[in-house]
Amino acid sequence: MARAGIRPGDLVVDLGAGTGALTVALVEAGARVIAVERHPHRGALLHSRCADLPVTVVNVDIGDLRLPRRRFRVVANPPWAMAESIRSMLLRSPSLARADLVLPRWLVRHWAAESPRIGIGPSIRAEAFVPPAPTGAAVAIISGPRPKSGRR
Repeated sequence: MARAGIRPGDLVVDLGAGTGALTVALVEAGARVIAVERHPHRGALLHSRCADLPVTVVNVDIGDLRLPRRRFRVVANPPWAMAESIRSMLLRSPSLARADLVLPRWLVRHWAAESPRIGIGPSIRAEAFVPPAPTGAAVAIISGPRPKSGRR
């Protein structure tokens, strides 16, 4: 969380928020959070857990999500099966400032080799996941588009 550089007042989207482990940590860092969770039961738990926090819970499939129009960040451990569609969605967003996504290490390396806007963040041991991730993970750091200059 600390390496993501979240600042008070940041608008952050948590994709695949589950019951809110990252969501709560983002709020503690001072962010306003849009927590996206498709599963009804986890969404209800998330809504209850975050009722008094600056969190908007959105019960929608990530593929149907409309991203914010204002500048935003993403910090998430999204469903790995959705990784490619998430990458595509984020790279198209003109409002993305930065995304930090926990994904399979091999996939993060592959993405970084393909795109200058994607970097490799810290690795995460397989044992940090329940159940353990078979390949371990890393953080894919996706940079937002460069602001357009006023020059022609």
